Order: sequence, then C-alpha cells, then structure tokens
Amino acid sequence: MRSAPVFAAATVSYAANCALGASVALRLVDTRNVRWVHHALYIATFSLAVGAMSSAGWGSPRGSSRAAAALLAPAAVPLTLIPYAGTQTRRHPLVALTAAPFFIAALVRSSLPERTSQTRKTGNTRKTRK
Repeated sequence: MRSAPVFAAATVSYAANCALGASVALRLVDTRNVRWVHHALYIATFSLAVGAMSSAGWGSPRGSSRAAAALLAPAAVPLTLIPYAGTQTRRHPLVALTAAPFFIAALVRSSLPERTSQTRKTGNTRKTRK
C-alpha cells in the first residue's frame, strides 16, 4: 500500500489545526462554544502522524516509507509537548510550529520515487539493456 496519502493526510490535518489556532489567536474566529474542534483536530493530527510513522513497517515503496517516517519522527516531540505548553502564551504556537519542517520534509520524501542502488551509483533513472 502506498504510504504517501497517509503523510499527506497527516500534513493537511496539521496545517488545518495550525490555521484554526492562528485564526483564534488573531481573533478572526471565535471557538469559545466549540473548543472541542481544535482538540479534535489535534487528536486527528497526532493519530495520523503515528499512522504515517508506522508506514515504515507496512508502506510501499519500502525505502521511501522508511525515509519519510524517519523524517516525521522528530515531530512527535512537539506534538507530545503541545498540551503542556499553555494556551495563553507565545510558547503554545512556537512549540506547535516546530513540527512544521518535519511534516513538510516527510510529505516531500513520501512523494518521491524509490531510488534503486543502480540509480544511486549512476544517477540514471532509465533502465538499460544488458
């Protein structure tokens, strides 16, 4: 099973959660009565990120899945810390944004084609006849 869609879903969920959080912080959106939406997006983001990281074991192509999972793994630290960062200080959005480079790198890597040992040596992606 291709793992790129799982990485895309995790990245979209992360981006939606950041957009909602920024909108609330800038007072463009009022979520006082529906605060659970931001929490639900966080849970979805965390779950999708864990699912994407697990693709190292089941994803296809195997090398791309493992590389993308390794790139996404450091995002687990800020995602785990964010509930403890407080919401009324700058710390919350700063901790949340530290995960962004890892989501982007993993998404890009999961979308790249698998590299074989021959293409690493020669840089040629075309198959040659022997």
